[in-house]
Amino acid sequence: MDSWIIWLILAAVLGVAEIFTLTAALGILSVAALLTVGVAAVGFPPALQLVVFAIASAAGLLGVRPIAMRHIKQPPSQRFGVSALVGKPAYVTKEVTGRDGRVRIGGEEWSARSYDETLVIPPGATVDVIEIEGATALVYPREQAWTQP
Repeated sequence: MDSWIIWLILAAVLGVAEIFTLTAALGILSVAALLTVGVAAVGFPPALQLVVFAIASAAGLLGVRPIAMRHIKQPPSQRFGVSALVGKPAYVTKEVTGRDGRVRIGGEEWSARSYDETLVIPPGATVDVIEIEGATALVYPREQAWTQP
């Protein structure tokens, strides 16, 4: 069997393995094996083929992989808009029940409802925003300043 066929099979196996692992390293080795296919097809000796594979692999792993990994790793996603309000503290300005109420979240006045519909949260209490439904904040009290009807 010709050596270029062996390099071609190795390139295919490494390419398929890269598809399953998504590490970028096996893909770079696959490309190095493809470069070696060209060298082997010309008829260079196996020792030179190994040197070409080693140099191409080292160049790819040391030069291309760090760039690829930088693009793969994304910064943590930031929440925007109303989803950024979830988990924030709020100050009750008008009694909050399971039906209505008002809270101040970060300087803005919001309509609010109690996350637990049986709770009544008095004005002045500090609550946490659990969820936003449209323009209404669903809140839950931080401390036991609430009463049950």
